[in-house]
Amino acid sequence: MDGDSEKDHDYEHIPVLVEEVLAGLACRQGGIYVDCTVGQGGMTRKILESIGPTGRVLGIDRDETALTMTRRRLTNFAPQLKLIHGNFGDIQAHVRAAGLLRVDGIVFDLGVSSVQLNDARRGFSFAADGPLDMRMDRSTGRTAAELVAQLSESELSNLIFQYGEERFARRIARALVQVRIDRPLQTTNDLVSAIRSAVPASYRHGRIHCATRTFQALRIAVNRELEVLDSAFRAAAEMLMPGGRLCIISFHSLEDRIAKQTIRDLSQGAEPLLMRMTKKPVTASETELAANPRARSAKLRIAERVSQRRCA
Repeated sequence: MDGDSEKDHDYEHIPVLVEEVLAGLACRQGGIYVDCTVGQGGMTRKILESIGPTGRVLGIDRDETALTMTRRRLTNFAPQLKLIHGNFGDIQAHVRAAGLLRVDGIVFDLGVSSVQLNDARRGFSFAADGPLDMRMDRSTGRTAAELVAQLSESELSNLIFQYGEERFARRIARALVQVRIDRPLQTTNDLVSAIRSAVPASYRHGRIHCATRTFQALRIAVNRELEVLDSAFRAAAEMLMPGGRLCIISFHSLEDRIAKQTIRDLSQGAEPLLMRMTKKPVTASETELAANPRARSAKLRIAERVSQRRCA
């Protein structure tokens, strides 16, 4: 973690679909649960409150700043909570290192948090100017600025189209390459200006910001978010004891597609590992949407471990 003070950016993050996740996990007193995306600890707190003083939660997150906030917020739960700075792609190693063989439930709350979006220094959002970083774990990996500087035009175009589902991906990639000839794109405003120059006027003034999909694509690429999802979900299924529950919250179609396919794969065959508890994803109620608009795109899928068979 860098030397920035967290206090100026210690926003309260409101987790989505909390009651639905708690019901999906079937939280029990004294149970052991894993929050693979602990963030600022909102979901973690609710799980801890549901499982009583003999229960345990293992919390994993790539963002060390977020873990520092959560550790401070959840001091009262310290004996029951173990926080780990790491990638949920390594969930098996983290669970084993904590001395656990099986757990009662695992939750993934994918995507970027509102706290990360609100901190201009992280570079996730175009709402305020900041360094073009976008790394969830700032101790490793290439920044978004480095990707934009190093990838070829075709690589940028493919990235923006695949991860952002951006119809003007080719035009935007061409603009980024042309701009970087004269000057590096180092800030979020630099990136937004280049995108604006590439797309039609009607798109610049559309319902969603013209940079939304490109920012999403770069964030996914920087953090390699989609690469580990299938293997992480499969590893999580292996970590569950029979009757244990897996809950996955996704915020865009690419994530949800992987969650849906992995759960379906593990629910088929003569000896399935999982049983689907939700054929269609659970979405937020109108009451929650009114209180937390971020929940609008959230989709929750739930599955239950039904056998001792190991994943292939």
